[in-house]
Amino acid sequence: MPGTCVIGLQWGDEAKGKLVDLMTAEHEIVVRYLGGANAGHTVVTGGAKFKLHHIPSGILNPNVDNVIGPGVVVNPAVILGEIDGLQERGISVSRLKISDRVHLVFPWHIAEDKVTNERLVGGENIGTTLRGIGPCYRDKVGRTTAIRLGDLYREDFPERVERIVAIKQRQLGALDAEAAATLDAGAIVEEYLGHAKRLEPYVCDTTPWLLEAVESGRSILFEGAQGSLLDIDHGTFPFVTSTNSSGVGVAAGAGVPWKAIDRMIGVAKAYTTRVGGGPFPTELTDAMGDRIRELGNEYGTTTGRPRRCGWFDAVAVRYAARLSGVDELALMMLDVVSLLPEVRVCTAYRLDGQTTTDFPSHADDLRRVEPVWEVLSGWKTDITGVRSWEDLPEPARDYVVRIAGWVGRPITRVSVGPDRSQTIDVPLEEVAPAASPSR
Repeated sequence: MPGTCVIGLQWGDEAKGKLVDLMTAEHEIVVRYLGGANAGHTVVTGGAKFKLHHIPSGILNPNVDNVIGPGVVVNPAVILGEIDGLQERGISVSRLKISDRVHLVFPWHIAEDKVTNERLVGGENIGTTLRGIGPCYRDKVGRTTAIRLGDLYREDFPERVERIVAIKQRQLGALDAEAAATLDAGAIVEEYLGHAKRLEPYVCDTTPWLLEAVESGRSILFEGAQGSLLDIDHGTFPFVTSTNSSGVGVAAGAGVPWKAIDRMIGVAKAYTTRVGGGPFPTELTDAMGDRIRELGNEYGTTTGRPRRCGWFDAVAVRYAARLSGVDELALMMLDVVSLLPEVRVCTAYRLDGQTTTDFPSHADDLRRVEPVWEVLSGWKTDITGVRSWEDLPEPARDYVVRIAGWVGRPITRVSVGPDRSQTIDVPLEEVAPAASPSR
């Protein structure tokens, strides 16, 4: 059976959770393979809204195994809160598996995040959610002060915490003595051993389990987090996340060979959003940006922060689609721009007197680009009740077709609202890039 990956192609918040939820019924396993509690996936079904941070969006389907792979960093208190919340609403989590290789977020990581965030990159916030995710990944790479979930069940766990707390107190003390003083090794050990006991039914080595699933032909859906433009190596560094959030990170984060994935679906909004600092060529800082934010309810699932909003950037999405090996696109939240008098798409950049469709490697260069706009007619129609491609207004269909052409990938799904039912399958012959405007 094929392996499918759903990956975000912008700066996150592309409504990937909805697509994963829709596609779960076609698969036997859903895998979350990177990120941590900084990722917020919202799924709406039957009017009920579920907000997930750690647990895969496939958890709403009782017939599917849900796996949190070794590339994820886990805050035990947060995931237990999610488990409790789902169970209170009648959702079974009995088929949840958490890799014993995941690294754990500890109180010192959250303290480090807050302290270092006050010393911003060039005076600009890099976008941290202050959940300790970056510091946890930093310790993972540094190794000597890292603790994995499986370590909670080892006899030397209390001693390791005591050693690490002594180190962290000295490090934090150089920046914030008050923050360092809050770390109590004994209290942390007691708290995390309590978490370990409650999590134990879900903990296993998911790597051989997934390899067996791949080799036996089970169908697997890999759920991305954040967005490709936040990739630590290929995004708008340093305004990025701490992992390879583009398609290049899937195999490593899940613990499966690349050949296990033969379908890559890229998800993008019909406009663009970003949280925190960093360059954003198509950002709207005027009333139109405010209107899009309110129409799209663009406030962070994890933090509640208002998102920066702007027009669709085909240069950025094309870059992300190529980088991630995307086969097809899902264009989400088309309804948000459906009442606007016109819509714009950035089809190229002007930089230092030259026009280019390449995405700059340096954030400072991206900050200096001038968008080249294509202005299209709006359709000024509420499309949230539309359920077929043919019933969409012609300008809306034209918008979708032209985006497919500029990005260079077919668009196979369009979302016109948050609910499962508000998703339209698009006939491939309508949106094949060859039939769309040339670049």
